This record gives sequence, structure tokens and C-alpha cells, in this order.
Amino acid sequence: MLHLLKYQFLQTIRSRSIMFWALAFPLILGTLFYVSFGNTGLAGTGETDWEPVPVAIVTVDSSSANAASFLTFLNETDQDMIDIHSYKTEKAAKKSLRREEISGIYYVKSVPSLTIVSNGINQSILSSLLDSYEKNADMIRDIATQHPEKLSDALASLNDYQTLVKEKSLGGHSLDPTLTYFLALIAFACLSGVYLSIHSAVQLQANLSALGERRSITPTHKLSLILGDLLVLESIHFVNILILELYLTQVLHISLGHDIPKLLLITFMGTLIGICLGILIGCAGKLSYSVKSGIGVLVTLLPSFLAGLMFGGMKNVIEQHCPVINRINPASVLSDAFYCLSVYDDAVRYRRCILILVIMCLLCISFSFLMIRRERYDSI
Repeated sequence: MLHLLKYQFLQTIRSRSIMFWALAFPLILGTLFYVSFGNTGLAGTGETDWEPVPVAIVTVDSSSANAASFLTFLNETDQDMIDIHSYKTEKAAKKSLRREEISGIYYVKSVPSLTIVSNGINQSILSSLLDSYEKNADMIRDIATQHPEKLSDALASLNDYQTLVKEKSLGGHSLDPTLTYFLALIAFACLSGVYLSIHSAVQLQANLSALGERRSITPTHKLSLILGDLLVLESIHFVNILILELYLTQVLHISLGHDIPKLLLITFMGTLIGICLGILIGCAGKLSYSVKSGIGVLVTLLPSFLAGLMFGGMKNVIEQHCPVINRINPASVLSDAFYCLSVYDDAVRYRRCILILVIMCLLCISFSFLMIRRERYDSI
């Protein structure tokens, strides 16, 4: 048996075309995704630096107490929040605003104001800062007028202000739509194991290959042959996907979470379902190798498309209109499990994904064995 495993291993890794689609192509595709998304691809990690909002300050009148207070407020605002640009004249500031070099202009006067030329996240942040200042200033004035004895406590409370809300997902990572493409890519790479196992399964059939003729007359039990090939192919493809994940996390800095045992488990199940699907296709019927390879391409591309590989929102669209497809689509199940690890921690959902994959693998192996054990050859 060890002899069979050894030569199955050597034969598989020496097949350059098959190894290209199982290993090299996902690496190339991941690189193209990263280049295409640019910096937005990095945002999927949840660990990139926040770019401060560029803003100009124009002092119209700093003689009033409110104007001086507003200027102090802006200067003491966290530099990670806003990036203050200095201009000699208001005309120069407006010119930069029109060129979108800055997102807005704060006017320091008795009644502070903000000028923007478009709507967006940066402009909303600047507007929120001004609203926050005005509300706090009104509150302090009311306290000073109605309860002057509590003014010192109110000022101390403002000075001790801490941000209580941070934009994080349940798993502690920032949400970014581009991350779904990389997770769907891993699912696609896992399913690419069908190319390895179709090639192997064809070599179990005497009517499709010379090696199949020799293997079909051996006394070795057919289930042992299938499980032996499964063991070798799973080992090879598991290493392939680990290489892809290391490339994504260490080179492209795409976060896949920090729970390594769970990541290894879902990677193992992902590669296993890819190999099992390929064995099922390879053992099905008396179709030629080229036809079975075409079916393998369909089995990898269609589920990956439905999981969001080509259109990131596809899985959500399916979830809204026909969620059962996401439950039986192995690529969607895989990307969902990786999403649980990289974005939020949902143990129940993760276990459901694992259970679905286990059932799929068992069904594929069972049907493969039933089909190949029924084959009989009068002559070749």
C-alpha cells in the first residue's frame, strides 16, 4: 500500500498542468485581486491605518471667547482624526478645496462654520466634529448660567472624554467588501482540488487509461484504492492551500483571523471537499477524461461565482432570494466559514459549515465507491 501511495504522490506533483491550476493559478489570481483593489484591498485586513481627514482652518475673528475655544478644540483634536493644512489666505484654501486637496474649511469666528463642496465620509466626519463642539459649548454655557457650581465638574468630564464606540465587527476587525473576494478565492482554490482527483480517478478506470487497466485487475479492494488516492491528494492539496493562505496573510497582509486551529480545520475540510468532488466526477459514468475535466471546470467556477468570486455581492443576493443555494454550495459554505474567522466570531455558524462539508464529503466518497465497484469489464 505504501508503494502505491508513494507513486501516486510522485505522479501527481510531476503533473505540471494540474499543479498549475491547483496551486499557481490561485496565487496569480490573488495577486491580481490585490493589485486591482489597490489600498482598498488592504482595508480588508482590518489592520490598515486610518487616513486623517485633510482640512483647512481660516481665522476670521479670534477675539471672541467662542472663537478662541473652537480654535483650541481643533488644535487639540486627535491628529489621527484630522490633518490640518495651513494656508496664508482664504483664497488659497478655497482653491485647494475645489481641487479636493482638502475635504473642508473650518472658519474660526464667534459662530464657527464649515464649508464643503461635496458629500462623503470625510465631509460627514468634519460636520460631526463641528456639531459635537457646538453641542458641548451650548451645554457648558447652560451649566454656567443655571448651575455654575457644577461647571468645574462638567469641564473635568469633558477633559476626561473617551471614545466609547469604535467601528469594529463582532470579531474585532473592520468590515470591508473587498475581503469577500479573497475569501471566495480561497474557496475557489479549495475546489480546484477537483483537477487533481479527476486525473487520479480516471486512472482507476480500465476503459479510460492504461494504468486503470492494471489497477482494475489488482486484488486491492476498490475502496482501499480510493481512500489511498484520497490520502495522497488531500495531503498535496492541503499544502497547496496553506501556501496560498501564507501568501495572502504574510505577503498581501489579508487577515484570516487569529484562531489557527479553526483555520487549519476549515482549510482541511475545504481541500477535502474539493478532492472528494473530483473523485466523484472522475468515477461517474464512462465519459472521457476531457469531458470530465470540463465538468470539473464547471464545478469550480459556478460555485465560486455564486460565492462572490466575480461579483462580491452575489452571495448576499442569493441569501436574500434563495438561501438554500448557499447551504448546498461548497464554495459559499467555505467562504462563510472563513468569514466567521476573519471578520466575526460565530461558533454556531462555523460548526454548521463544518458539518455541511463533512456530510458532502461522505456522500461524495460513498457514491464514488458505489459507482466504481459496479464496473465490470468483459474485455478492453
